[in-house]
Amino acid sequence: MEMFCFQCQEAAGGKGCTIQGVCGKLPRTAKLMDVLLYAVRGEAIVNRALRDKGAAEEKASRQIIDALFSTITNANFDDEALKMRIDKALSMKNELIGTAKKRSIGLPSLPEVAFHPAPDRYESAAERVGVLSMENEDIRSLKQMVIYGVKGAAAYTEHALNLGFADPDIFAMIENALAEVCRPDIDADALTALVLNVGECGVKAMALLDKANTTTYGNPEITKVNIGVGKNPGILVSGHDLKDFEELLEQTAGTGVDVYTHSEMLPAHYYPAFKKYPHFVGNYGNAWWRQREEFATFNGPILFTTNCIVPPLKNATYAGRIYTTGSSGLSGATHIPDRQEGKPKDFSALIAHAKRCAPPTEIEQGEIVGGFAHNQVIALADKVVEAVKSGAIRKFVVMAGCDGRFKSRQYYTDFAEALPKDTVILTAGCAKYRYNKLPLGDIGGIPRVLDAGQCNDSYSLVMIALALQKAFGLKSVNDLPIVYNIAWYEQKAVIVLLALLSLGITNIHLGPTLPAFLSPNVTKVLVEKFGIGGISDVENDMKNWIQ
Repeated sequence: MEMFCFQCQEAAGGKGCTIQGVCGKLPRTAKLMDVLLYAVRGEAIVNRALRDKGAAEEKASRQIIDALFSTITNANFDDEALKMRIDKALSMKNELIGTAKKRSIGLPSLPEVAFHPAPDRYESAAERVGVLSMENEDIRSLKQMVIYGVKGAAAYTEHALNLGFADPDIFAMIENALAEVCRPDIDADALTALVLNVGECGVKAMALLDKANTTTYGNPEITKVNIGVGKNPGILVSGHDLKDFEELLEQTAGTGVDVYTHSEMLPAHYYPAFKKYPHFVGNYGNAWWRQREEFATFNGPILFTTNCIVPPLKNATYAGRIYTTGSSGLSGATHIPDRQEGKPKDFSALIAHAKRCAPPTEIEQGEIVGGFAHNQVIALADKVVEAVKSGAIRKFVVMAGCDGRFKSRQYYTDFAEALPKDTVILTAGCAKYRYNKLPLGDIGGIPRVLDAGQCNDSYSLVMIALALQKAFGLKSVNDLPIVYNIAWYEQKAVIVLLALLSLGITNIHLGPTLPAFLSPNVTKVLVEKFGIGGISDVENDMKNWIQ
C-alpha cells in the first residue's frame, strides 16, 4: 500500500487511507509524518530520562509540541516543512543524548533512541516505523489512542505557549506518554491506564489554555456576531490561535482592511479585548469543509493559523491567496515566519495583498449569538437552575466536537431540530455549524444553543456541568440531566473525549462513526467500562436518550 492513516473520522472505508488521504494528504506527506512522529518519540524518551534527573530541556519540549501539532489532520501539507521538523527533532535528540552522556545519565536501549536516518532515507524509513509496524491489533489500537490524544493536548498547549503560559507537568505527561508507547513489553492494562493519564493531561492543557485566553483577552461574553460583510477589502482568518489573531488586528488597524473570522476562529468575537477594533467586521461562512466555495467568494487573502486546511483544487481561484503560519503549512502557500526575539509576527505581505483585492461577496446576512463560556453561564446559574427546577428546562444535550464533509453529518442538524423545546444544547467546536443558525428560540430568555467557543472550550462545558452538579447538590456529574452526543473528526476531539473519561463522565455517544483506530476488543472495553456508544438514527436516539 502507498500509505496508511486512520487517525481521522473520514478514514477511507471506515478502516484507513491507503492510497491518498481523504483529507488530501499524499503518500509522501503521510510517510514524512510517520517519521516525524517516530523521531519525536525518541526525543521524548531522552528528555524524560533527563527530566528524572532535573536536566530536561524546555526547548525540546516545545519542539515536540510543535511537531505533534503539525501532524494533526488538515494542519500541514508542506513536505519541506515536515522534513525540516524531522531534521530539528533528530538534531535536538542528539543534543539531548550528548547532555545525558556528560551527566552520566543512562538511556533505555530502544530503536527510537538510535533512530537517525539520512534525509534522503526519510521516506523509506517510514515503512518500518509507521502505524502498521505495531503488529498486535489491540496494542496498536491503544498506542494510537495515546498518540492521538497527545497530539490534541499538544495543540492546546501550543496556543497557551504562544500567550506566554506554560506548565512543566504537561510537557512531562506528553513526553512520558510518547516514551511509554515505545516500550515493547507494555501490556493492554498499562496502556489503558496511560490513556486515562493522557486524558488528565488534556484537562490540564485545556485549563491552561482557558487561563491563558481569559487572562489575556478577558472572559467571553454573550455576543451577537455579524455574518454579513462590509465595503472594504478583507482578510479571512481560520484556525484557532488567538495570539496570531490579535497581532493581525493590531497591524491592520487604520489600513482600510477589514478582518473576518472563519470556522473555528468565530469565538474570537466573544472576547472583550477584540471588540475595540472597528475593522473586526464579522464571521464569514461556515465550518472548515465549506472553504472551497466560501474562499472563492471572499475575494481577499486567507490566513490559516492552524488546521483545518482543505488543499485547494488545481483550478481554485483563491489558491494564490492562501497564507499559513505556526504549525500549519501548505505547499505553494506563503508561510508567515514565527516570532523572533519577542517581536510580533510580520503580516505586512498579507495586508499588502489584501489591499489589492475586492471586498468580500456577501453570502448571507444576519447575526448569530455565542459567548456562553463557563464564566458567563455560571453568572446566569441562578436563572438556569430555576429553569430546571420549574421544569422549563428538562435536559441539556452536549453536542460539542467537530464538523465534517460526509452526508451522515446531517444527522446532527436533524437531531437538533428534533429536540423538544424544553432542552438546551451546550456546544463548542465547529460541530455548532450544523445547528447554530437554526431558529431554535430560547427558554425564558436562555438561548437553546449555548455556544462556549472553540473545541478547546469543551473545558467550559465541563466547568458548567460541575457548577450545575454543585448547585443541585448531586454526588456525581453523571446524575445531572445531561446527554452527551459528541461529533468527532480529528485528534483534538480525541483528547476532549479522553479528558471527559478521565473526569469520570460516562455514557458518551460518539459519532457519526466510532474511530477506525479502535480494535473490536478495545471498543468492547470502552463500551463496558465507560459506557461509550455510537449513534443510530434521530428517531431512535431521541426516543432512547431524550424522551
